[in-house]
Order: sequence, then structure tokens, then C-alpha cells
Amino acid sequence: MKRTFSTELAYVFGIVFVARGVVLMEKADFGVSMVVAPAYLLYRWLSPVWSFVTFGMAEYCLQAVLLLAMCLLLRFRVSYLFSFVTAVVYGFVLDAFMLLGAALPSGSVWLRVIYYALGMLFCAAGVSAMFHTYISPEVYELFVKEVSAHFGADINRFKTGYDCVSCLVGVAMRFLAFGLWHFEGVKWGTILCALINGYIIGRFSAFYEEHWTFCDRFPWRKYFAPDTATQTNAE
Repeated sequence: MKRTFSTELAYVFGIVFVARGVVLMEKADFGVSMVVAPAYLLYRWLSPVWSFVTFGMAEYCLQAVLLLAMCLLLRFRVSYLFSFVTAVVYGFVLDAFMLLGAALPSGSVWLRVIYYALGMLFCAAGVSAMFHTYISPEVYELFVKEVSAHFGADINRFKTGYDCVSCLVGVAMRFLAFGLWHFEGVKWGTILCALINGYIIGRFSAFYEEHWTFCDRFPWRKYFAPDTATQTNAE
């Protein structure tokens, strides 16, 4: 028998898991997730000049640009603006984990491999959790969720394609900011993550749906997803 799981709690777990995973992958230094690679490169490029620029700040600034692009592609919804709020919250959580991550030991290759593997799993688990909540996710996840639904595409396959495009954008930004063949942030781990992340997210989604029924604990759905506000929740 399935247990019930709060969609609101899935939102919280999603933010925390993704932020934790990103920091672990950054600590491993095999390459950050392709989705955050553009923001990470922007952070590494600007922070030496402007010390107030943080990884989290670069994240929600770039997500604002992506949100604008999505609004131009699809019809605008007020609920989309909540995604930017999520991006800001995520940015602060990410910066907090970056401070905590600085204390993690590093050095041996095997320890870095463990960080990388755990980071990828945390990210995938977090993204999948965000797909199971009505609260507006980060703009990255919202873009995948809304655009794939608009065109009737499989969300996991669309996610893989989106990841690969993000990886290519990260490579281009790396070359522009740091010069040709200077590997900063985007490495073999980024490419591997781009290829298999969509599949791992799909496995986590299947696991969640096999063991839990996601239901609302608070009457907030109407503010985020008016079209589905009347759906019946599990008791």
C-alpha cells in the first residue's frame, strides 16, 4: 500500500537536495551539472572582480533570463513569477551549502568520485521531487515541465535534450570567458551528467510513484495551478 507524501514537502526537499547535490559536484571538481554550468561560469568569471557576486546570485539572474524566454515562447501565467521566487530561495540555500561545503575534506580521487556520485544522485532526486509538486519549481525545471507538456514530448527525454543544450552553452561560455581549452567548471563529469541525468531522474520518479501518493496538505494549489485547483487529493 502506498503512503501519502506532501507535495509541499516535496518542494522543500527538491530545493535542498538540488542545492546539496550542486555543491557536492562542485567540490568533486569533475565538472558541475550542465544545468548550473552557465551560472557557475558566470559566478567564477565575475566574483574576482565583484566580490559580492555569489553562485546563488548568478543562478537567479540567469534564471530570470530563461523565464523571460519561456514567457515569450508560451502564454504568460502569473504563476510563472513564483518560479523566480523559488530561484531566489534556491540561490540563498545554495550559498549556504557553499559555505558549509568549504569545510568538506578533499584531496583523494576516490573521495572526489564519491562526492560526484552523491551530488548527481542528490540533484536527480531533487529535480524529480520538484516535478511532483504544484508549487512553481526553479525556472530550469519549470521550463522543462511546461515546454515538454506544451509540445507533448516525454518529459525525461526532453530533460536530456535540455541538459545537452545547457552543456553546450556552458562549453561556449567557458571558452569565451577563460579561453580555448581552459577547463573551468565544465569537464567530463558535466558531459556524463548531461547524458544520464534524465534517465536517473526518471528512475527516481518511478521509485517515488511506486511508493508514495503525492497529495496537497494546504489549499494553495489554486494560486500556482488554477487549471488543476479542483483536482481531488488523496485522503
